[in-house]
This record gives sequence, structure tokens and C-alpha cells, in this order.
Amino acid sequence: MSTRLRWIIVFGLAGISVFSVSIIQAATELARVNKTVITLEDFNKKYRDNLRFFQLKQPKKGEVLDDLIKRELGVQEAKHLGLDRDPEVIDRMNTVLYHALLEKKLTKEFEAIHVTDNEAKSYYERNPEIRTSHIFVAVRPDASAKEQKDAYDRIKKIRDEHLADGKMSFAEVAQRFSEGPAAPMGGDIDYQTRERLDPTYYETALKLGTGKVSGIIRSRFGYHIIKLTALRPWEEEDKAQVKRMVFEEQRAKIFDKYMGNLRGQSQVVVHRELLKD
Repeated sequence: MSTRLRWIIVFGLAGISVFSVSIIQAATELARVNKTVITLEDFNKKYRDNLRFFQLKQPKKGEVLDDLIKRELGVQEAKHLGLDRDPEVIDRMNTVLYHALLEKKLTKEFEAIHVTDNEAKSYYERNPEIRTSHIFVAVRPDASAKEQKDAYDRIKKIRDEHLADGKMSFAEVAQRFSEGPAAPMGGDIDYQTRERLDPTYYETALKLGTGKVSGIIRSRFGYHIIKLTALRPWEEEDKAQVKRMVFEEQRAKIFDKYMGNLRGQSQVVVHRELLKD
């Protein structure tokens, strides 16, 4: 990507406009695009502020000015064509405004988050990586009541006829009767974090003792019989990864608090009965 193109992208993504109609007599007109003035003072300030994005090669001011003039010409033409009133464009602009709001109001709080080793360990003790195997019968999201019952009956039959008597190991039953990509591995899905598993699946597995087998449980994917095979010890865990998860959890709390306050100051009406899962 050329330096000039990168410069345009930086200004575009940051939502920065270096253009303003000069109302201060001391301002020096650097360029004019129809009725829009680019002042020398404003250009130099924005140029300095954004040099940090270009560590290897500093762009020439003349080239940047030419590119900004092209940008302004494009913006003016877009408005002339009514694109600023296009619903799709307005939606995209509102998304930029939304992210700009979060950046302005929450960045300092996000930057103040510092996750200690003790916080990371405490979090991991509540949310360890677990290794499980499962016997699985899939249920489509749009499955009818009969299809759901048929799936339940299939996994119940697998449990009652092949697992309950102990003549076959859990892995052998999974290899022969389970559905899904884990079946050839005896149902083993290796170590997984809470974030990567269905909540019901994770919570059920976590409550099992190592080597224990659950009853039939339902996740959003279908029916499972779960065997907890191991918990990864804290000493073997990627500490940096855990700290990132704690950081995300703390950041989510800050975000939820801020949005909750906004919602409390607003009138929000929701008709959830119209939603169909």
C-alpha cells in the first residue's frame, strides 16, 4: 500500500476532517475547494498529529495536500449525488459515530485496566480449560418437535443399550454411534475454554468429576452425553491468554455500565414477543 493511500485511509478511519470554513481572520488559507477552505494552521496540526501512523517513510506535505483536495472533491460530489441522505450510508455513518462515542467516553477507563497475576489466577479457577469427550446427536435449529424427539430417542437408546452396561468404553461408543467430527477420536474435543463452548455444555462438564459421565443434556446444537477427562492446571495455562480474557471481562463491565446509564436516561420500548428463535 502506498504512503499516500495509507494517509488517506488514516484520515478516513479516524473520522478526521482537516477542512473548515475559516472564520478566524488570522488563519492562512492554504487551499480552497469550491467554498471549503483548508487552512495552513489546521493542515499542519493534523499533519503532525498523524505522523505517528507513518514510521518508515514520512509523506511529503505537497502530496498529502493533493490527496486531501481529492478527498474533499469526492465528499462534495457524494453530497451532490445525495449519498449523505442514502439510508445505507447513514447507517454506516452512525456506526462511525457510535464507535467515536465509545472511544471518547471509555478509552481512558479501558487504558486504566491492569490485570494482576492474582486476578488472572482467580478467574482461571472459576473458568478453567476443560478437556471433554462427548456422544452427540445433532438437532437442526429449525427442527420440528418430532425431529427433536427422534434425536432424543436415538441418544437415549445409545446410552441404554451400549453405554449403561459398561461392555464398551465411552470412546468406543462415541466412535461407533456419535455424530459429528469428534466421533473418530472417540468423541474427544481436546481442551476448550468457556468462551469456545456452548454454555450448557461447559457448565455441565465443569460440575462433573474427572472421569465422570453426565446424563443427556441439550445444547443449541443437539443432545450430548459428556465425559470430563481433564482440567488443565493453572501452572500449565497460558497466563497471557488468561489475562486477556480478564481484561475483556473488565472492559465489558465498563461498557455495560456506561450503556446501562444511557438506557436509564432514555425511553426504550422493546416487543420481545415478536422475536422467534
